[in-house]
Amino acid sequence: MIDFHCHLDLYEDPLVVLTQAVEYRCYMLAVTTTPLAWAGTRRLVGGAPRVQVGLGLHPELVASRHREVELLCSMVPDAKYVGEIGLDGSRPHRGSLALQKEVFASVLQACVDTGGRIMTIHSRGAATEVLDALEAHPGAGIPVLHWFSGTQSELARADMLGCWFSVGPTMLRSKKGRQLAAAMPRDRVLTETDGPFTRRGRSPLMPWDVLEAERLLGEIWGTSQAGARRHLLSNLRRLVDAGD
Repeated sequence: MIDFHCHLDLYEDPLVVLTQAVEYRCYMLAVTTTPLAWAGTRRLVGGAPRVQVGLGLHPELVASRHREVELLCSMVPDAKYVGEIGLDGSRPHRGSLALQKEVFASVLQACVDTGGRIMTIHSRGAATEVLDALEAHPGAGIPVLHWFSGTQSELARADMLGCWFSVGPTMLRSKKGRQLAAAMPRDRVLTETDGPFTRRGRSPLMPWDVLEAERLLGEIWGTSQAGARRHLLSNLRRLVDAGD
């Protein structure tokens, strides 16, 4: 199973979650929201198998922490995975969108300068702006659009730009999410949870809850959950190989 976007460091007890994810043999990308969190999460993960850590600066934090972009850019050469990065154009964060664009462009340029990185990207309410930035930085690496919620035309443009997508149980429970997932290129889809921000009732989704996403993708793709898992693992292998 694959959780390509979760916030391991923000769980109530990250070490317990990490230990259980390793026991489940879950492939995990632990994204971070600040450069300092990347350093701390790397120490937490240590040499845990099948777990990688993404170097991030979350767009929701840019208004208050944009000065950390220089620190992040200086760390990019040491990071195979960069994320969570991107833009957020939703109402609470629309006021900082111009600043977000500057920060995002700086991070993308740092990725270009280091030969490209695998990136997990936030695009809520700003899919067109994210795609514009990616188009302006063609050497930034491989973009994986996390929980994509744009329009079908924006999805088609993302597909043409070679973007990947990560989808989770919460997204796939909605009609729009299923419609978007059905239109995504199957060879560029991975699963995620976005835990602990996503919840089932009062409990946060855990990395192994991607089992539900596997089942729902199987329904969308007209295959079994086991068939969907095999396809997703094949996708992950190709992504990792392409990023080397």
